[in-house]
Amino acid sequence: MVSRKVLTLSFLKPVLEFESRLQQLEKILYSYSQFNFSFSVDQKIKQLHFEINDIKTNVFNSLTPLQRLNLVRQSDRPTTLNYISSIMDEWVELHGDRGGNDDAAIVTGIASLNRKTVVFIGHQRGKDTNDNVIRNFGMASPGGYRKALRLMKHANQFNFPILTFIDTPGAWAGIEAEELGQGHAIAINLKAMFSFDVPIICTIIGEGGSGGALGIGIGDVVLMLEYAVYTVATPEACAAILWKDSTKSPIAAESLKITSSDLKLLGIIDDIIKEPLGGSQSNPEQVCFSLREKIISELNALLLLSSENRKQIRYHKFRKIGEFHELPLSLN
Repeated sequence: MVSRKVLTLSFLKPVLEFESRLQQLEKILYSYSQFNFSFSVDQKIKQLHFEINDIKTNVFNSLTPLQRLNLVRQSDRPTTLNYISSIMDEWVELHGDRGGNDDAAIVTGIASLNRKTVVFIGHQRGKDTNDNVIRNFGMASPGGYRKALRLMKHANQFNFPILTFIDTPGAWAGIEAEELGQGHAIAINLKAMFSFDVPIICTIIGEGGSGGALGIGIGDVVLMLEYAVYTVATPEACAAILWKDSTKSPIAAESLKITSSDLKLLGIIDDIIKEPLGGSQSNPEQVCFSLREKIISELNALLLLSSENRKQIRYHKFRKIGEFHELPLSLN
């Protein structure tokens, strides 16, 4: 297997360089261990490891929204299929929208989770350039959303819960996509997802961008990984629209409130899945375990409700997004 080089994020370079030098020093010391280096040297190395860990913790606790976005765009971050293969007990991918298309930017299938049959749907990014070209960088075409709708209707007919995994910069915005009815395909999905009787759990695993994310993002419960982002438009697009200057994307990212903590506060998402230091790419097994346990817990709770109750809660959940109350002006 050919290993892929992952670009180092600028805010992590100094820390990673120091960590690499320290590992090299350790190798040298262990290779000459017969010289019995003093106890104080060994303790000093351990102390440096603790200090590096503290620095990394501080760095990740203070990431800006744009830095979080760059983190989740890393090619080594787990994708939908990575999570499916780890979370599900058994699974099989299903293809095609029954209209002549099989968009690789959206993956769908049937799986077994904790002895329950579920349908999964998710955006799928590539892991390298060739794969990204095939997957269109996770940007789905109208055929992709129709494929998702076909599987969701199947789930509703046979009473299978629906699990969606969101990771896209947005729907494909090409001329051909518009000619094939991109807006209509997403709108039909939104309408249909509000009407389904079965439980729906949506998880934002990476970048959730615009209507492309919302096209499979209507659910009873919306979960989000800690460093993931969810936004009406990418910061770069927002800066280009508002100021015609993409260099102002850091300002746009701050204003858009795209982080999990901001969205939890605004009531747009329901819960945050903790990620390890360095993001889910640093310890995928840990994140998969946490996500599996959370999905099972939420699914069990949703199955206790009647379908009508779930639909009412789902409707009111999204109806109140953006709602605010103005205080009356003081007469003083």
